Amino acid sequence: MQGDSADVTGHYLHSAPGPAPGEVARAPFALPRRAAGLFVGCCTALVGFLYFLTVGTVLGPALLWPRTRRNALVVLTGGARRLTSWERWRRSFFFGDRFPARHIAGQRILRYLATRTYVGMLTSIVTGLLLFGVVLAGLLLGGVVRGTLSWQELLTQVLLGSVLLFLDVQGLFSLEAFDARLARECFGPSERELLQQRIDELATSRAAVLQAVDAERRRIERDLHDGVQQRLVALAVLLGRARRGRTPEQADALLLQAHKESQEVLTELREVAWRVYPTALDNLGLQEALGGVSERCSIPIRMDLGLTGMLPPSVETAAYFVVSEAVTNAAKHSTASAISVDVRQYPDLLVVQIEDNGVGGANAAGSGLNGLVSRVDALDGRLHVHSPSGGPTKIIAELPCA
Repeated sequence: MQGDSADVTGHYLHSAPGPAPGEVARAPFALPRRAAGLFVGCCTALVGFLYFLTVGTVLGPALLWPRTRRNALVVLTGGARRLTSWERWRRSFFFGDRFPARHIAGQRILRYLATRTYVGMLTSIVTGLLLFGVVLAGLLLGGVVRGTLSWQELLTQVLLGSVLLFLDVQGLFSLEAFDARLARECFGPSERELLQQRIDELATSRAAVLQAVDAERRRIERDLHDGVQQRLVALAVLLGRARRGRTPEQADALLLQAHKESQEVLTELREVAWRVYPTALDNLGLQEALGGVSERCSIPIRMDLGLTGMLPPSVETAAYFVVSEAVTNAAKHSTASAISVDVRQYPDLLVVQIEDNGVGGANAAGSGLNGLVSRVDALDGRLHVHSPSGGPTKIIAELPCA
């Protein structure tokens, strides 16, 4: 079972959230490789220019006639899509860009390829000027060696060449940055789409957190009303009967019952307080708080905690409630005889796995686990529930620590 646990945890770690869609996942690529990508981009821009020049000229009359415009656009877009796939490969191979797989509309491809062709041709011109400057620098150096240049002419040429070199190199960097932005807007979601997606996620997370808080309040009220309050009423009844007892023996028996009832009230009140918020988290930390969960559970729990450093309070709280709720659900509904809890801390992630050998069938949309999903989502984490019919049930929470 330990091997299965490790496999499952590893699987979810590899599927942990990476860069947002459309973001550029850059590795430390060497400058020669990026320069090669820039040169290849000049070549593909020339191919794109020739494509628009030849195919656009041939399809020009069909594009102007409304009846054939649609079919002509399909043909023009088909070739542009292949050229665009080359550009996507070039950005991935030479610059390390990673983009999500998505369908791109034909007009968007044409706009990208046309703009990319213009930028590539402009990059070719700037690169040519840079090479021409290198040739002129060689000629200038040859004149210095032969002694045909005066110091005034040499100083003037060096100052002018330095300014032009700076402008040329700055132009290349600007064009490369613009090329990267073009690719990001074409192959990945635009900045506006990413911002709107983040706003929708935050709005959904906020609504889920509010629902979870209301559900938690209702559960606390139900626990107090159906549990603690009923026991206090029973305790008051026992004390009243003891006061009206006709014999000392009867009064002593009733007082003994009242004492036991008061102890049970204290135990249940302590359980309710732990479900609201465990003070051990603030005083002793996550490890001791999880130890308290193990002590209060009626099913044997095997704890394997790999905590290597301090955790943010919000992450500790979420991890505690994930374990507590999962263990409580297993004890109530799964008919399990053993539960294992595995907590592993990584540099920027805390992975919590709870597994039981019960009958399975846990529903992530249920009232208990739904609150955990909302709590984990509020931290930009993920909660995975794998509970086939017949068991076992595995609940894995990934909580970002950064």
